[in-house]
Amino acid sequence: MSERKIGKVISVNSFRIVVQLEDDLKSLYKSGFNDIYEIARINSYLIIPIGADRIVAIVTQVRIQDETEIEKNTGFITLPKAQRYLVATMIGTIENGKEYIQGVYNYPILDNPVWYVIKEDLDKIFDTALNTTLDYTTDYYLPIGTSPAFSDYKIRINPDKFFGKHAAILGNTGSGKSCTVAAILQCLFSFKYNNDKRLKNAHFVIFDTNGEYKRAFIGDNGQNKYADKALVNSFYIDKVGLQVPFWFMGFHDFEYLFEPSANTQTPILKRGIGLAKNQTSSIQNSLIPSTHLSWIDSVINRCGDISNFWKMKNANIPTNVAALQALNLTPFNSTNLLKHLSDIHALIPGQNSYTDPDIAKLAVAVDGVKNEMELYNTTVLTQRIVEDKNIDLPIWFDYNKLITEHFDAAINEQENSSNRIREFVSTLRLRLQAYLNDERIAGPLMLNNTTNITEGLAKFIAFILGDFLKTYNTGETDQFTNYFKKQLIKDEPDKLDETKPSQVTIIDMSLLPFEVLETITGLIGRLILEFQSRFKADDRGKMPVVIVLEEAQNYIPEHDRKDKTSISKKVFERIAREGRKYGMSLLVSSQRPSELSKTVLSQCNSFIVHRLQNPDDQKYVRQLVSAANEDILQQLPILPQQNAIIMGDCVRTPVQMKVNNAKPTPNSANPKFIENWLKTIGNNFPDYKNIAKAWEEGKSIDDFLQGQITP
Repeated sequence: MSERKIGKVISVNSFRIVVQLEDDLKSLYKSGFNDIYEIARINSYLIIPIGADRIVAIVTQVRIQDETEIEKNTGFITLPKAQRYLVATMIGTIENGKEYIQGVYNYPILDNPVWYVIKEDLDKIFDTALNTTLDYTTDYYLPIGTSPAFSDYKIRINPDKFFGKHAAILGNTGSGKSCTVAAILQCLFSFKYNNDKRLKNAHFVIFDTNGEYKRAFIGDNGQNKYADKALVNSFYIDKVGLQVPFWFMGFHDFEYLFEPSANTQTPILKRGIGLAKNQTSSIQNSLIPSTHLSWIDSVINRCGDISNFWKMKNANIPTNVAALQALNLTPFNSTNLLKHLSDIHALIPGQNSYTDPDIAKLAVAVDGVKNEMELYNTTVLTQRIVEDKNIDLPIWFDYNKLITEHFDAAINEQENSSNRIREFVSTLRLRLQAYLNDERIAGPLMLNNTTNITEGLAKFIAFILGDFLKTYNTGETDQFTNYFKKQLIKDEPDKLDETKPSQVTIIDMSLLPFEVLETITGLIGRLILEFQSRFKADDRGKMPVVIVLEEAQNYIPEHDRKDKTSISKKVFERIAREGRKYGMSLLVSSQRPSELSKTVLSQCNSFIVHRLQNPDDQKYVRQLVSAANEDILQQLPILPQQNAIIMGDCVRTPVQMKVNNAKPTPNSANPKFIENWLKTIGNNFPDYKNIAKAWEEGKSIDDFLQGQITP
């Protein structure tokens, strides 16, 4: 193998080597037995033989250095001679000349020979010899791009490792992130697996914050139809279809949305929602008003001091007993309480004189009142424990009644003559009412929904996951069923096929108000996670779900925009930590990785990084990945569009690649300024009046012109 030698190792550390090229190499090419080989091009490979193994290193730097020689005997200085050097990062090992693995366990020594790479090496590095029967857990078989340095070789990933351990696609705006997401998914569905099989039960949910992905999987106005639409059966949810029932929210969702003050407003809001979600039991278990409780306490205190007992004749006991009797205090039995209070009234003397028998009877009656109140308090405590437990359950209630009846009931329980709770919570009540009156918020959260939806939770989860056909009943008229029906227009190839599940659900959030963006994204994510976690133990992982978070920095920020931690950040950090064991994964796409949650990105095991020019973002990405990839990441500022560096568990080796073309592309192309400026535009474009009217009605222009779908 001496003919392959191009130099020797003169420096080595834990992941980087410096190679001194041989003096007789007068160019950056060397003639071999079968071909002429490049030996010093950025992103090309070197081979360092160590016994039967071959270390693979990627060239990251080429330099020339002048060395002046001094004759020891004469002291004469000779002309300088140029010495050429390569700096390379060791990335993998070809074990026993057979199989390539990522990583290095056997290091070269000084003066170790260095070889140029040949086709046999590249075949192993790029895994061209695919097995006739794929092993989905270990093989790297799905082609998603090509190598710019070796254009004959495809970059392949292992989908199980890419989606199963969370992945991130990062890069500046316009660098090609959306096209990369679309291209990977299109490759995934177009690929023929063992025995020419195609995917038929995948579940992808795309949070499309810019309204880009419909064209990539469904088509755009009858043009550019996605070639494999029949395979994917994509389900597109627009502004009309995006309705997330508010009663699925837990208390933390309500707290984040309505921003109650911690000490006064939060307990009232929590109690009010607890009463609302338990309306039936609350009606059956009417509570004693706080004014009556204060009066009963005063009766017990006065009767305890016999010298003040005579004052009870002014306590108006008969009127208060009658008022208590009118209340329905079940399951607490008020009969005994009323009897003991009546006994106390009968013992009230007409003068300041008492007999021993009367005092004994009074003690029995007072003890009876005390015992009944202890029983009542125990009943109320039990009821409140149930209500606190149910407050996070997806139980329907009337939002309008929350603002009025249940809010007032919560205030009455805590209000007495010495506090001003009603005044302190007035701003919270106004905020609740304002959200109800704001259609931009009330619409997506269904705040005006005055009736429950039959099997609403099951329908919503199936609706989001593309399995609505499994709950679909043509005779029903709820919001989800009506929207689904509208997507089933026959003889239109971009419409849904009701006979099979949808494998990609695109949720268009481009018109969603920022006030509810985090609430809705977090709620959808949490509902999917909790649904997955409730599978039987033997069924866990049988229905993998991938959530694609487009422009993720908008709803999983590292730094909170409010005083409280973002509700969606909490959810997706939990999914990043725990989702894998339930078969749930994240594909995070962002143009500002430094603004993203560190917890989410740190759980990603695969990265596709496009051009990044912001120094903070570059530094942040280097901190996330292995230090061995630092030299490769130096290329980030100059990567052309559609090119990226891929690294992590999903790929054989970290490498720069040109991503496959998405066909069709998402609606994310750069605007053509000069071409459009050169055109003569008629008076009918843009349609100022209709766009403004649609804006005023909270609609997209397409919905406005075509007629809004009636939910």
